[in-house]
This record gives sequence, structure tokens and C-alpha cells, in this order.
Amino acid sequence: MKTAECVSPGHPDKVCDRISDAVLDAYLTQDPESRVAVETVGSHGKVWVTGEVTTNATDVDVVKIVEDIAGDDLDISVHIVQQSSEIAQGVDTGGAGDQGIMTGYATRETDTFMPKEYELARGLCQAVYEQYPYDGKTQVTLGDDGKIFSVVCSFQNAPKEALEALVKETIPVAGEYHINPAGDWSQGGFDADAGLTGRKIIVDNYGPEVAVGGGAFSGKDPSKVDRSGAYMARRIAVDTLEKNPQAQEVLVKLAYAIGYPEALMAVATVDGVAQKVEGYDLTPNGIKSFLKLGQPVYSSTAEWGHFGRGFEWK
Repeated sequence: MKTAECVSPGHPDKVCDRISDAVLDAYLTQDPESRVAVETVGSHGKVWVTGEVTTNATDVDVVKIVEDIAGDDLDISVHIVQQSSEIAQGVDTGGAGDQGIMTGYATRETDTFMPKEYELARGLCQAVYEQYPYDGKTQVTLGDDGKIFSVVCSFQNAPKEALEALVKETIPVAGEYHINPAGDWSQGGFDADAGLTGRKIIVDNYGPEVAVGGGAFSGKDPSKVDRSGAYMARRIAVDTLEKNPQAQEVLVKLAYAIGYPEALMAVATVDGVAQKVEGYDLTPNGIKSFLKLGQPVYSSTAEWGHFGRGFEWK
């Protein structure tokens, strides 16, 4: 059995991701060479935005960014400082902004080359969010026969009867439905829970059936290979699948050392058979150029996952 979940853009963790990526985009809009590492925490009327930057941008209004996304009735604290010179000395020369392991995945299960359970959970969450643009979660479990075993949906301000009808319209055949299983609820977002950038890393990737390297994405510019490397790994996985029409799935693994430009590991496993990745510039600068990552394209990545949505990295 396989299960995946999705959370709406109104979920407190996703609100934090959206703030961090909107701040990143604001810096890149003014200075495409900005290096940014911004984290956001939100909880019960308060939002903290902290991190490090190296940039020539001079007019980034972080408070307004937070207000535009999360509301203007918040106590907002901003503490963004200059990036460590000891980190910068390795990145200035084109080296990776950190060590780490990145994975990319592609499967023929769906048209987006994403796992079926993931796409079902994401598609359901998107459909419900259109009607109820609030905090919410969905979850889909597939049986070993590929049929939908269970569907879970919990959404703020969504009456159970109406929500159940919408869920069954979107996924009409399932063994079980669990709709607002803890009861209807109206208190969500930062009013009900704390949020943190990077806490929905499995939702941001491929769901729990596919291993991830561990690095979060939002708020990080492409010099941070835990973001750009993961994007590149996905692009390689999709490219490899498309070049091998008989293949069913591809898992790509990359690894880097801080301050060193070349990948230490670059392996693609195609239907269980490992092969060396060749033909790509896997340096941080090479990835940035190939995938056009110097542009302010990141805000939308924080809403519905980073893969299978038509981005340059597929």
C-alpha cells in the first residue's frame, strides 16, 4: 500500500514557505545574483522572518511581503543579516553553498511523471482549495492493486456534508472516505497552529515512497544545492525516462561538498539498474544557467509542490 498527503497554501507551514520564497523573489527581482537564505516562523499572531543575504538589493519590504500573504494584523519581526564571509568565500568562486544529498524521481504512473498517490492527493487538495481557500489537508492511500483504498480530507470552514460531496465528485471511487474526521473546524492557520519554513519537505517532493536528501527548498537561492541540485536531479530523471521509452521509473542521486563546484555523486537508477549521469553541467552555476534559476520564479513553487507542474526542471 502507498500513501501520500498534500496541504493547502493556507496551511501554516505552507504560509511560511510562501513568505520565505516571496522574500527570495523580491531580492532576485532587484538583484538576480542575490544569495538568500530566509526562514519564517508563524504562530498565534506573531511572525518571525530571519536569515542571511548577500545582495545589492536595497528596497525589499519584508513586512509588506508578510502582510500581503498572511494578513496585516500580525506582530512581525524581521532579522536578516549579511551572509557569513566564511561561507561566502566558497560560494564566490562557484562552489556549492552547502554539502548535501539530493534526489530526483520520475515514474510513468502519471502524465506528470509523479507518483499516482501523490497526484491524487494534490489534485484533490487543489479542487477543495478552489472552493474553500483556507487551511487544509488531503491524503490518499492506494492498495496493492492500485485501487484507491482510502481518502482523507480535512478543511477549515468546510461543512462536512458539502466537503464530502466535493471530495466524491473529485475522487468518486474509493474504499473509505474520512471527511473532517475530527469534526468541522473554523480555526486554522496561525490562529490554530505554528508554521515553519521547510517542514513539509515530503509534500514538496514526491511523497513518502521516494527518499529525499533532507534539505528543504523554500527561501533558498540556487547556490544552495539542496534546492537547485534537487531540481536538477528531477530534470535528469524526467529526461532519462523520456529517452528510455521502455523504462518505468528513474531515481537520480547527487551529492555535493560545501565550497566545491563539482558533484561528488551523480547516479541514475533506471528500473533498478544504476548508471552514471553524463552530459550535464552539475556545478551550481551550470545548474542555475540551465534551469534559469536566477529569475524570481520561486513564490509559486511554495504552493503546490515543486515537481510535475511545468517548471523548467519538469
